[in-house]
Amino acid sequence: MCTKMIGVIVALVCFLFPHLVTLRVVGSSALPPAPAGETGTDRIHFLKTGTSDAILLESDGRFALVDAGEDTDNPRGFDWLQLAGYEEAVVSYLKTHAADETGKVHLEFIVGTHAHSDHIGGFDTVILDPDITVGRAYLKPYDSSTVNEYEIEQWDNQEVYDQMVAALAARDVPVVVPDGEPFAFGNFTVTLLNTDDPETTERVGENDHSLGVLLEKNGTKVFLAGDIDDYTGDETRLAPVIDRVDLLKVGHHSYSGSSSKGFIKTLRPKAAVITNNKESADRNTIAKIVQICRHKNVYITGAENGVLAVVGDNGEISYFGNICDS
Repeated sequence: MCTKMIGVIVALVCFLFPHLVTLRVVGSSALPPAPAGETGTDRIHFLKTGTSDAILLESDGRFALVDAGEDTDNPRGFDWLQLAGYEEAVVSYLKTHAADETGKVHLEFIVGTHAHSDHIGGFDTVILDPDITVGRAYLKPYDSSTVNEYEIEQWDNQEVYDQMVAALAARDVPVVVPDGEPFAFGNFTVTLLNTDDPETTERVGENDHSLGVLLEKNGTKVFLAGDIDDYTGDETRLAPVIDRVDLLKVGHHSYSGSSSKGFIKTLRPKAAVITNNKESADRNTIAKIVQICRHKNVYITGAENGVLAVVGDNGEISYFGNICDS
């Protein structure tokens, strides 16, 4: 059978039976363990923090943290906000993988992508730890007047934002409102995207305000999509700005509303990381990535026990798993 016909059949199976493809992608851990003792390289650590985000950036001995995982705090006392927290696991990982010879951790910067507890909930614990210092924090102001009533009534956006800001003030960490201007971080150039809020009088979900983080090194591009969605056209607007990438941290843990077909087609990542549990990852989104990008390089932090991406000087990215304690 000719190669072209095989490709047509594979695409048809992906479209009609996405679960068959996805089962092969999200099975048992397929990545080799990370090499021990390697330092000074350019690496992106995607921690295993359930359905939340905590991503450690490392370049030439420098460190930064994008989001800090879900926390155990439940300031409003709601049953549905009594969630498993990962703040101590994040702190432990930092002290194991980012500490100097004295056991101290210096984070050159941190990024709070948006005011949801599964992204910034753990930051107050990280910031207030006496063994961790933070150089500066990139954080958009939280404005509840732009957020839909459901989140205001049922979630703790304001509380987790206030906790993070209070922790930053307590440790005299300067807060930088991101403006989209690129800056250097080791061997990476970092650009924070989606810095402007939607121009609409309609209240939106806080995900619409989520920052994205673009990392570039010698032509290699990585985009960490935070929880960016396309409800108000953010993915449509940002896709041509980002263009092709080598690695995509899939937006909003792969849930619907993010990873629109046009967005994936434009970025066409060579590999994708989903920050989620294996059971919770959206199989339709995974199948969409597999179908459009024509590869199965989709890694789920829960299935792999964390994912490490090592960005080489030759444009290649190597992937490893089993980086977390459990």
